[in-house]
Amino acid sequence: MRLRGRNKIDATFSMSSMTDIVFLLLVFFLLTSPAITPDALDLLLPTAKGKTTHKQNLSVSITKDLDYYVDKERVSEQAVENFIKRELQGQTEPTIILRAEEGVPIQHAVKIMDIANRNRYKIVLAVKPN
Repeated sequence: MRLRGRNKIDATFSMSSMTDIVFLLLVFFLLTSPAITPDALDLLLPTAKGKTTHKQNLSVSITKDLDYYVDKERVSEQAVENFIKRELQGQTEPTIILRAEEGVPIQHAVKIMDIANRNRYKIVLAVKPN
């Protein structure tokens, strides 16, 4: 006489909960990744070692064609200082992130640094990490 047990054990494992977790993580990282570089143009920056800062009040970008951008808004070279003053007016410890594309003559970057120095703004030169 053959006896069978009443409880049958299933040896399979359901992966549906694992795939739900993976998709939730994927959506989370896709939504948060654009927040890493706010108001940044697609520039080829010079490489250097150093730490990055996340505190930023204003971003000034200089392209290879010597076009000036302040937070993605194109500004003429003569109007850069007045535009920066107007944007940073009334802020405590204003900071400028200078993004000079690789190949831009140094005098154009120094001009923005001089504007920051005259107006007592902090300035940080953005570089591409190694």
